[in-house]
Amino acid sequence: MENSIFTPQNYGKVVFSFKKVMDKKQINRNQLATRSGIRFEVADRFYNGNIERMDMDVLARICFVLDCDVADVMTFQK
Repeated sequence: MENSIFTPQNYGKVVFSFKKVMDKKQINRNQLATRSGIRFEVADRFYNGNIERMDMDVLARICFVLDCDVADVMTFQK
């Protein structure tokens, strides 16, 4: 089973770039929280890339506020 998560291996990681998109669009964490209806702490975690679990509704709202696609803020690195 080469592609099993039960076999120890380096299977890659998801990299977040919310900070890059937010800085480019000049939207700070407080503005993101207010416009998307999330708590500042959640916006801060997204901004800093410290996301453990992701609510798909929150992701959709953030992408709407940032006027971006999911691929603009998340990538998979092997």
